[in-house]
Amino acid sequence: MAEKFEELAVVLSQKEIGNGIFDLLIQTENIAKNAKAGQFISLYSNDSSRLLPRPISLCEINREEGTLRLVYRVAGKGTDEFSKLQEKDTIRVLGPLGNGFDLGEKSAFLIGGGIGIPPMLQLAKELKCEKQIVLGYRDELFLLDDFKGLGDVYFSTEDGSAGTKGNVIDAIKANGLKADVIYACGPTPMLRGLKEFAIENDMECYISMEERMACGIGACLACVCKTKEKDHHTNVNNKRICNEGPVFNAREVEL
Repeated sequence: MAEKFEELAVVLSQKEIGNGIFDLLIQTENIAKNAKAGQFISLYSNDSSRLLPRPISLCEINREEGTLRLVYRVAGKGTDEFSKLQEKDTIRVLGPLGNGFDLGEKSAFLIGGGIGIPPMLQLAKELKCEKQIVLGYRDELFLLDDFKGLGDVYFSTEDGSAGTKGNVIDAIKANGLKADVIYACGPTPMLRGLKEFAIENDMECYISMEERMACGIGACLACVCKTKEKDHHTNVNNKRICNEGPVFNAREVEL
C-alpha cells in the first residue's frame, strides 16, 4: 500500500456534469504522484461540526502535473459542501487510501455502474490489455465520451432510453461479449450479479466495493465485509473495505 499524505489541496476547477454529479479537479503535492487506479482519498469538511471525512474515488490521476480528478454525486451535507468549491479554494485531503487494481494482461471487461463509473476511467487508461468497457446507467449518461478511444465501449440504461435496456450483464449478453477477467465498481447488487456471472463463465473477477466509511484508514472497523479468510487485524472472517480493499477478488468476499 502506498504511503499516505495529508495535504491542503487547491481546487483548479469544478463543474456539474449531471444531475447532482460534479467533476472536481484538485492540485496536490504528493497524493497524485503516489496514487493508483482503484484507490480513493478522504476529503475533510471545512465545517467543524462534520468531523468525519468523505471517501471519494479517483477518476483520473495525473502524476506528472500532480492533479486528481474526482467525479462524485451529492449524497448529503458533506458532498453538498464540496459541490460549492470554486477555483483557488482549498480543502484538506488524506490519501491515497486503500488498495487499487492490479494491472493484468488478460482480455478484460471494465464494468462501472452509476457512481462506480468514474474510477474505471483511470483503470481504462492504465490497462494495456484488450478491453471492453461496459457502463451501466439509471437514465442520465455521464463520462461516456471520456472512455471513447480507451477500448470498445458499451452501455445500458435501466429505462432503455439509450444503449441496451437493462443492466451491464444484459449489455454483455446482448452484444455477445467475451473476456477472461472482470474489473468492476458499482452498487452491491451489480457486483453480486457479476460475481455469479464470473463463476458461471469461469472468469476471474475483481470488484471495488462501495461502502459508507468513518475513519477511512482501518482503525474504526465501520466498513467491514465478510470474507472466506480470517483478517489478521481482528482474527475473524472479515476485512476492512477501506484498508484491505476497496478492491477484492470477488470469490473472497460475501455480497
